[in-house]
Amino acid sequence: QLRKAQAAILDEITSRFPEYAELLNPAPLTLNKIKTLLTADEAFIATYSSTDKTYVWTVAKDKPVQFSVSATGYQQLQRKVDRLRKAFAPTGASLASIPTFNVKTSHEIFTQILKPSQHIWNDKGNLIVVAHGPLGHLPLSVLTTKKVSLPRKSRPLFSRYRDVPFLVKTHAIANLPSADALQTLRSLETPRTNREPLVAFGDPWFNAEQATAALAQVTSKTSGIVTRGGMTFRSAPALSGLSSADISRLPRLSETADEIKDIASALGIKDTNSIYLGKRANESLVKSTNLSNYRVVAFATHGLIPGDLDGLTQPALALSAPDVSGVEGDGLLTMDEIMNLNLNADWVVLSACNTGSSDGEGAEAVSGLGRAFFYAGARSLLVSNWPVETNSARQLTTGVFESGKSSSDRAEALRLSMLNTITDGVYKSPENGKIAYSYAHPIFWAPFSLIGD
Repeated sequence: QLRKAQAAILDEITSRFPEYAELLNPAPLTLNKIKTLLTADEAFIATYSSTDKTYVWTVAKDKPVQFSVSATGYQQLQRKVDRLRKAFAPTGASLASIPTFNVKTSHEIFTQILKPSQHIWNDKGNLIVVAHGPLGHLPLSVLTTKKVSLPRKSRPLFSRYRDVPFLVKTHAIANLPSADALQTLRSLETPRTNREPLVAFGDPWFNAEQATAALAQVTSKTSGIVTRGGMTFRSAPALSGLSSADISRLPRLSETADEIKDIASALGIKDTNSIYLGKRANESLVKSTNLSNYRVVAFATHGLIPGDLDGLTQPALALSAPDVSGVEGDGLLTMDEIMNLNLNADWVVLSACNTGSSDGEGAEAVSGLGRAFFYAGARSLLVSNWPVETNSARQLTTGVFESGKSSSDRAEALRLSMLNTITDGVYKSPENGKIAYSYAHPIFWAPFSLIGD
């Protein structure tokens, strides 16, 4: 009797409030429905990896649906992805410690997963990807579309990657956590034109030592900045070896303050009243700010996954600790709190996020936080896949918003910034102004992905 009563109530909800019912229990999108959501210049690609096979669906508006099956299973694909991701984890304190990017493995993945449907997506400028399992831990922009061998040496260092046929050279890529997210994003209302350009939260302080060091303008012992041979990397939180960890154990990301200022400059912002740094980058100010009034909402901090900190059961963004900022809360903007925000943003930037740990587990943060921000009203997220090198990251993110001035397509704006980083990005020695190395290696240009529309 109770089941019948419950079913009757659910039927009434579905009848009277169909949008709410769809939100509670979304029906899978049909392939034909996906076709109606796509533009003429888009292709939709979804993958699913089982024990011994990977299945790929490719949909374009004007072509038959392509379904292909690769003999590469989950574990085999995971090993290939791990092999590629090693190039994004320097092993020492010098430029020579940056591993060579494995172009052979990159092309193998391309051949096994994307090439069978290339005739469907090749003439489309934008690829919308829902990647399952190991492929969700790798930016597909680094796949090579042709078989190629790297030159043995080049000057400046890493410039030998400039001519590699990466997928990013021909296609813009947007990632989605699920197919139904496409329908959610495409059903959002056209945004207001009178929004302010940017609100940003960065360089939060996680303990009193960091606050004292910041006020004294020195680097604290727990800084999340690691220097390797002229490169400055933002480290992910080293929490795996701890039996207990609270927010005070997180490393500070002091360089993110400069990146946020660079983004503001790229957007032509001179008034910094909407930029919250240090102790002002706190949970209370995020929740009390009218975020719906901004086109770009930026967070430069750590993204956490369940279990990273004591009692953390869902993905979250780390903000200044309550005992440092003097506000209520726990300093964590959790997934359910994000869903209750009211956004109207074209971009949400999650820079220096812990969304790309070496084993790819950080993808859980991307998926959870992505869904939350989408439901809150964001149209896209810019997230980092691994600890980024600060100088190239600043150039890349700033370039995204510079490119956005000439392109309303967010995925294309990211692609143009990546291409500029590959072609012209270099690090010059502050001592003599000479070029020390190129940013053409994927460790510099590929850390950021677009999640959303």
